[in-house]
Amino acid sequence: QCPNCKKQCRSAEAVIEHLNDADTCWPENLINRSMLPVPQALQRPPEQTNLSAKYHPTSSYHYLLLDQPPPQNIFQEMQGHPLQQARETNVWYPFDGLGEWSLAKFLVENLSQTQIDKFLKLDWFQTRERPQFKSKDELFFFMQQLPDRGPKWQCTKLKLKGYESEQPIHLIWRDGLEVTKQLFANPVYANHMCYDPHYIYQGQERQFGEFWTSNDAWAIQVSSCALDQLPEGATIVPIIAASDKTPVTRHTGGLEMHPLFLTIGNIQADVRMKATSHAWRCTAFMPIPTFIVASEFQNLLRARLWHKCMDLVCSNLKVAAHIGEYMVDPSARLRYCFTPLISHIADLPEQLMISCSLCDRVDPWNLIVFVREAKKLHLSGVHLPYWRNWRFSNPAKSLTPEILHALHKFFFDHVLKWIKQIMGHELDVRFKSHHKRTGVRHFSGGVSHVNQMTGREHRDIQRTIVPTLWGVASPDFIRAVRAMIDFIYLAQNPLHTESSIASMTQALQDFHNHKQAILDAEARRGKSGAKDDFFIPKLELMQSFTRAICNVGSLLQWTADVSERLLITHCKHPFERTSRQRDFVLQIAHILDREETIRLFDLYTLLSSSTSTPGQDPLINAIIMEDNEVASTETDPTLAWVSNVNPVAQLRLQGPRPVRNHFLKGILSDNARIAFNVTVKADRSRLDASQLQSLYNVPDFSHAFHLYVTRNGYTPPGQLSFNTWSKFRIQLHSAFNACRIMPSQQVHAEPPSSDFPGGNCDVVLFNQRVDSVRSYVAQVRAIFQLTLPRGSRVQVPECLSQVLLYIQHFDFIVPGPEPSTGMWMVKRSYTRDPSQSERVIRRGSIIPLTDVTHAVEIIPVYQGPLGKDVNSGNSLEVFDDYFLNNFADKELYHSLSVISET
Repeated sequence: QCPNCKKQCRSAEAVIEHLNDADTCWPENLINRSMLPVPQALQRPPEQTNLSAKYHPTSSYHYLLLDQPPPQNIFQEMQGHPLQQARETNVWYPFDGLGEWSLAKFLVENLSQTQIDKFLKLDWFQTRERPQFKSKDELFFFMQQLPDRGPKWQCTKLKLKGYESEQPIHLIWRDGLEVTKQLFANPVYANHMCYDPHYIYQGQERQFGEFWTSNDAWAIQVSSCALDQLPEGATIVPIIAASDKTPVTRHTGGLEMHPLFLTIGNIQADVRMKATSHAWRCTAFMPIPTFIVASEFQNLLRARLWHKCMDLVCSNLKVAAHIGEYMVDPSARLRYCFTPLISHIADLPEQLMISCSLCDRVDPWNLIVFVREAKKLHLSGVHLPYWRNWRFSNPAKSLTPEILHALHKFFFDHVLKWIKQIMGHELDVRFKSHHKRTGVRHFSGGVSHVNQMTGREHRDIQRTIVPTLWGVASPDFIRAVRAMIDFIYLAQNPLHTESSIASMTQALQDFHNHKQAILDAEARRGKSGAKDDFFIPKLELMQSFTRAICNVGSLLQWTADVSERLLITHCKHPFERTSRQRDFVLQIAHILDREETIRLFDLYTLLSSSTSTPGQDPLINAIIMEDNEVASTETDPTLAWVSNVNPVAQLRLQGPRPVRNHFLKGILSDNARIAFNVTVKADRSRLDASQLQSLYNVPDFSHAFHLYVTRNGYTPPGQLSFNTWSKFRIQLHSAFNACRIMPSQQVHAEPPSSDFPGGNCDVVLFNQRVDSVRSYVAQVRAIFQLTLPRGSRVQVPECLSQVLLYIQHFDFIVPGPEPSTGMWMVKRSYTRDPSQSERVIRRGSIIPLTDVTHAVEIIPVYQGPLGKDVNSGNSLEVFDDYFLNNFADKELYHSLSVISET
């Protein structure tokens, strides 16, 4: 039903179409303010009809205060700057133009004040035009004239009652509520926002994804307690915090601090999860001082100070959570907002510091007595946790399970060590021999020698670790490892259903059912030898994952990957440009203010210099919806927004380029759900059949091609020639969200060379058109297309004019997946050479490129120690039996699970 005219519509999409129609029922003064995006919960392809949603009926009203001026988002406020008139003719005012602004930005972002002065006094300027600013003071005065609406940084000196520190304690911070308002009012995220709790149903099963689909979102909006009830029409602005200790300088005795980052849960998870999307804001640098106390109390006092700093930074957010705050959204609409803390992302040591509990039995400032009593109750020594008076805050829920440390670090610290213990050097030998695939990390030096790895490297090892164990570990040992990898993969699903949650729970149970094999192999070891227990805190925490998904949504959105990246990109650079003098903290505050000013002014100039589409407000233009995996417009919504408003100006904005959409100009499968791409110009042109057969070492190519054309009822002319390619790209829609396009994958089919004696040839899944239900495995040996002599008027049917593949088959070893690895096994298929019946060759055939459904990975079925003659260049040629690796990537893991079920 339309909320304005009460017109009855068939669906939510029909309501949106009605409101966006030219004859809309919106009041006249609201027309063209913005287009209403389809809610993310209901974005789906036309053929997917089993998805439905129930939105909260009284959440997130818009308000109009009659005695107040119209609300403005942050860029509309920037356009109201006193110098706006001067910028009508020169958008970079007070700078002379783009060149001078670029120079000013470079100097401010990369040089200290002393270095700026030295640069501006260089003799180089004697023969060249000087910028308008002649010194650092003039440059900084110019910077102060820019339209800046960001919350200001400030410094506050702190003390802990009764305890002295070696150095003064300074907190560098800005108001958490003002940071939240800036994020909430940023039009860059206009089409990436959600304001309403909702239930999503996939058939009869409830779906959990964004926070808004979780139990807690609905519970906050409609509390069962009358005293905690939000008013009708209230908008939830979920606060998400992330923090971690990090060194911010590289000097001897470098400075360590606790940076705090904030974002809001209204911004879609796949946007805010990208560090380059600027959806996170650095809000505070909390000090880590050295107190003049006994060493056993040092960490306790630091923890108390951290909570005191958090109290100060978040004090206004707590007030807003209790009584509400009017905020302007990206589309310049006023909402009555409440700010509950829903997640604090941190590693395990920091979670322990955050999750302290109250203890009022003794004086908390009598440390010796207080700590002794707290330990008796298994409590920390922090008596005033920052979350204690934050409405709706509950550390049992807001300390969400964290994928990077709880799973990937657990795998590296424990599972990988167990495997190293039983495999020894053979582990490295096998990893070195794995076939190299474009876009996948190849461990050419092995994995056992690396003491520290990134989260990405942890994931890359997890891809192939299960089949690599074959032939060394016992079946139950492999089952335990496979169950843990299953659990890790399922826990990372961006969308969960009740069935997938049950599968995840079962995977963890399977690990516990078979973990005794790890102890029997004496793979779990400590300093004194083999251990006979699994007392591992992170393993215990995994029991809470199921409950957490129901409470706060998909766990992937709470990973620390983003905050770990922000520690590198946002925290250390400002501290390296200071003079380290007495006003050190003030210098930092000024530097941070200038960085914020530069970022906002860059967007302002791009928008102001654009030529917007007539009849549309560029400030609230729609954002292009793209993919999220590698480099997309959602990775940087700013880039998407500017590219939509002013494509030329996009080239001046740094950020990841969008994923290329091959569905627009590529070759499409019969159902248009898969796109393929080959280059316009072939790698090799006009090879005859014998040349192709010899070059690619495929002796039955001519016979296979003859069977293909005969089967399609065509008699080819006498002389044939072919164009060939060394690779093609395949692009799929996401297995979790059918509206999202995934980055393309390369499939190689290169002729034999010194590095690849049998050819560099990847493996695919394909369906035959006569049997579109079953899937088959094959290695692509040649990518080719029939070409006719120039000037020929011969009509070639479509089945021959399209791009074709010569493949060599693998047969599934039935009746099902191998029990311990859970993977299908395939065996290379052989046949007799049609030209020499006594000779056995690999079975090959021709299929259209569009029959391919997935790029896949196969791993050899190792039968004992690997010989020195096997390497990454021939591992797909010297074996006959292989595992079809369903852990190659998370999308394929889900797809192969579906294929196996059918």
